[in-house]
Amino acid sequence: MSINTGSSQESEQNSEHDHDDVMYPQVLPFVLIHTGCLAAIWSGVTWQAAAMCAALYGLRMFGITGGYHRYFSHRSYATSRVFQFILAFLAQSSAQKSVLWWAAKHRHHHLHSDTVQDVHSPRHKGFVFSHVGWIFYRQHDATDLVKVADLASYPELMWLHRLELLPSVVLAALCFLVAGWSGLVVGFLWSTVLLYHATFCINSLAHVHGRKRYVTGDDSRNNWLLALLTMGEGWHNNHHAYQASARQGFHWYEIDLTYYVLVALSWLGIVRDMKMPPKQVLRNEHRLGSRVVKQAAEQLAARFNPEHIAHAIRTSIHETELSVRDTLSQLQHHADLRLSSMPTRDQLLAEAQRMFAKTISLDDIVDRAYELLNDSVGFLLAAPAPALATNAKSKGRV
Repeated sequence: MSINTGSSQESEQNSEHDHDDVMYPQVLPFVLIHTGCLAAIWSGVTWQAAAMCAALYGLRMFGITGGYHRYFSHRSYATSRVFQFILAFLAQSSAQKSVLWWAAKHRHHHLHSDTVQDVHSPRHKGFVFSHVGWIFYRQHDATDLVKVADLASYPELMWLHRLELLPSVVLAALCFLVAGWSGLVVGFLWSTVLLYHATFCINSLAHVHGRKRYVTGDDSRNNWLLALLTMGEGWHNNHHAYQASARQGFHWYEIDLTYYVLVALSWLGIVRDMKMPPKQVLRNEHRLGSRVVKQAAEQLAARFNPEHIAHAIRTSIHETELSVRDTLSQLQHHADLRLSSMPTRDQLLAEAQRMFAKTISLDDIVDRAYELLNDSVGFLLAAPAPALATNAKSKGRV
C-alpha cells in the first residue's frame, strides 16, 4: 500500500530526469496536516467530532483497502462504472493521491517486491524510508499510466486523477459545516493522519514483523494487529502469495473486515465476481512461479560468500588432485565437488529449510541457488588470482 500528497505527472519521467533529492514542497502539506492536529487544543474535542473521526477512519479505510488496493490495483472483483467512481472518490478523500498513481505504484511494488527496484522496501533503504521517506522523493511523484492503462481508459478516473485533492477538500469542508472547527481538526485531520500511518505500516512493518506462511520471494508477513487496524490488509504474506484474491484473511480465524463488507455488497448486487485463492494455495500445496523461485534462490545463495569460497579453493587446491581449470570445469557442469570450502547441495537444503516456510517448490529453490552459487564461484575462479584475493578481503559475508 502506498500514499503521497501533491500533484501528479502524466507519465514516469525518463531515467535521466529522475532525482533522488527530497521534494520539499511535498513535505510542507504533509507536515501541516500533522501539526494541524494540535489545533484540537484550541478547537476542543466534541463527541460529535470524535464520532466523526472514528466513522471517517473506517469508511475511508475501506476506500483504501477495498478501493485503492483490492479493486484498482488488483481488480480482485468487478463492479459497475458508477460504483467504481464512488470508490475512487472515497479513496481519494483520504488524501493519498489519485487511484491511478496509487495503483501504478502498487503494481510496480508487486513486480519488484523487496528488490532494489521496489520503491518502498525496508530491506534496502531502511524502515523509516519505507514507512514515509520514499513519498517525498521526486522520482516517485510521477504516474506511470502504462501500468494502469485499464484504468486510464475511463475519462472520469482521469478527471479525478487531474483533480486528485478535490475529494479530500470536499470532505474537509463537509466536516467543518457539520461540526465546526472541531469537526475539521478532529474529524478530518485526526482520521487522515491515522489513515496515513496505518497505510504506511503495510509498506514497512508488514515487511519486518509477523509470520510467513508462504514463500513469496520477498519479506511480506502476516501481522494480526495490523490486520485489525487496516480491515484485513495485515494478512500481507497471504496477499503476496495470491495477489488477485478479494479475501486476504485466508482462514476463518483471520479477520478481514474489508472482505466482509465486499460480501455484504455482493448480496446487494453492487459487487460481483470476487476472486478467491485456489484450494492449492489455501493448503500451501501450489508450485511457485519462476520469478518467486528465482528471488528465493537468490536469497538462499546470498547466505554463502562466493568470494570467500573461491579464495579458499585457490589456497587449498594443492590438497586435491584437481587443477583450477578442472575445478572450474566441474563447477560449470554443476558437479558436486568434494571441497571443504564448497557447500554441498544438502547444506543448501538445510539452510533453505531454516529460511523458508513450507513449500513443494523447495527443491526448485535449492537447485537454482546451487546453480547460482556454482556460477558465481566459477566466475571468480576464472578471474586473475590477485583480483580474486583483493575481492575476498574486501567482502565480509560468510
